[in-house]
Amino acid sequence: MSRTLVLVRHGQSEWNLLNLFTGWKDPDLTAQGVKEATAAGTRLAGLGLKFDIAYTSALTRAQHTCRLILGEVGQSDLETIRDQALNERDYGELTGLNKDDARAKWGEEQVHIWRRSFDIPPPGGESLLNTAERTLPYFKAQILPRVLKGETVLVAAHGNSLRSIIMDLEKLTGDEIVARELNTGEPIVYELNADGSVGSKKVLAA
Repeated sequence: MSRTLVLVRHGQSEWNLLNLFTGWKDPDLTAQGVKEATAAGTRLAGLGLKFDIAYTSALTRAQHTCRLILGEVGQSDLETIRDQALNERDYGELTGLNKDDARAKWGEEQVHIWRRSFDIPPPGGESLLNTAERTLPYFKAQILPRVLKGETVLVAAHGNSLRSIIMDLEKLTGDEIVARELNTGEPIVYELNADGSVGSKKVLAA
């Protein structure tokens, strides 16, 4: 029984490159993002991993990343489930703004609070707590049971939806998870125990 869960944040998007708050907006990957996702797939292929199912969000950048990874591991036709429960955090009124412009409008301290607190949402948007409240029930109902059944599962999603899952898997506090950086296109490979606890964790850094 493998019980393997692979989490990967999408490759660099067009709005990552422009330093914009992206949230539920739908830019695609940059050329760099395509390289990152392809390289992630190559590293996973190097481990000899074969997936039983893949999950991704309703957003293009995550879906594109998922397709590129599956292509590299020779599983382009793998069943892939898309759900907005795995979407990035909604940044509300910050969406589409350059992060420097947001600081000019609301002040550096306020923007830092919105970005790095666990439970304080930006105007009209979601906090990381709110994101976890939609991501975790989906993860626990749909994804985790497949892993615990002994399957190897890929989740290609976003920084904050993946933070929600990692917080639960690694039993982190809100303060601990907001401090956790997830690099674009960098797979994290978990082997889970029968009770869902983490047996091992490997970050496949570029």
